[in-house]
Amino acid sequence: MASPRIWLAWRVGVFLAALAPLLFWSWQVATHAAGPEPGRYLLLNLGIGGLWLLLLTLSLTPLTKLTRWKGFALIRRQLGLWTLAYATLHLLSYALFILGLNWGLLGSELVKRPYIVVGMIALLGLSVLGATSNRWAMKRLGKRWKPLHKFSYAILGLVLLHFFWVVRADMQEWAMYAAIAALIMSTRLPPVARTLPKLRYRFSR
Repeated sequence: MASPRIWLAWRVGVFLAALAPLLFWSWQVATHAAGPEPGRYLLLNLGIGGLWLLLLTLSLTPLTKLTRWKGFALIRRQLGLWTLAYATLHLLSYALFILGLNWGLLGSELVKRPYIVVGMIALLGLSVLGATSNRWAMKRLGKRWKPLHKFSYAILGLVLLHFFWVVRADMQEWAMYAAIAALIMSTRLPPVARTLPKLRYRFSR
């Protein structure tokens, strides 16, 4: 059984791994290595980074069932909060670099680019999940907590729709993320979920 220090090191390592891309992208912008449009560079990378973190977060439950390793469960809340952080920074980048903090442009932007509305709904959902990802909320919500957090799969669908709308000219990358999402979501199907512990037993023999 791992010691508390090992689990702490694991959590710190995950924290630093999630922080590293933010530091790298900031360095790229600061050193003028982010191309002619550093704002769009940040906007795109923060969005894709948030999608990867959401996929990783949702993969932790099936990985825990498959391996029974405690480490995956320990970082689930942390990765979920990192997903929210990336998504929030994605929105802030849009407001700063695309709108120029001119909120008068937002109405016309929403009409021209309805995928922004989809993204905002997804961010609102992530904010609700982030605000209820603590013991106090779990105690207050009781049996309603799990059904609420299952909305994370609906949020994933909204994020994929948002991304699909943005990259319609290049479907190859979107198809990769959609395939990964479909694989993760398939593990929630009862027949597949029941099979995961059996696979663990089979591989451990």
